[in-house]
Amino acid sequence: MIIPAEKELRAVLARFAQARIEHDVRPTGHTSRALEDATYTLCVMTGARTAEQALLAADALLEQYSASRVSLSQEDETLAA
Repeated sequence: MIIPAEKELRAVLARFAQARIEHDVRPTGHTSRALEDATYTLCVMTGARTAEQALLAADALLEQYSASRVSLSQEDETLAA
């Protein structure tokens, strides 16, 4: 699986959240299609089969991105010392 860029993953998560909210508040054919599209994109991006699995995978990826930033920051501090 190709690991998505953090910025792209966050954008798809935001799109999914917005579609989910709009569909929950006022379900229509349009909101249903938007939610299905956002769910599909999130699943493809994370290599998951369901929205729940995709959200868990996205959380894990975001944790990895965060850990990488912390690690790089610590390396920079070590090199600067």
